Amino acid sequence: MNEWLLIALMAAVTYLPRYLPIALAGKVRLPPILELGLDFVPIAVLTAIIGQSALIRDGALDISLGNYHAIAALVAFLVALVTRHLFVTIVAGLACFTLLKAFV
Repeated sequence: MNEWLLIALMAAVTYLPRYLPIALAGKVRLPPILELGLDFVPIAVLTAIIGQSALIRDGALDISLGNYHAIAALVAFLVALVTRHLFVTIVAGLACFTLLKAFV
């Protein structure tokens, strides 16, 4: 196959999935139920990332008092439930992790 044709096809395969959502953004209306479902995607993705990074240590599930990441995540979660304030939640989680690493 011609190298230039191959490069052009690879560029199209890379460019089109990025361009099409932007091009169709104002022209296509999603059903309300789909819009409602898509509202939860960022929360679900962030929860999966945080859950994995807090609970998986050295390739295995670590649910112990020695897992400072999980304890700090739990403290941050509880602070978020009580205060509903993002900055306070982040400070509480970081402070808990720092104190656990320093003194335990």
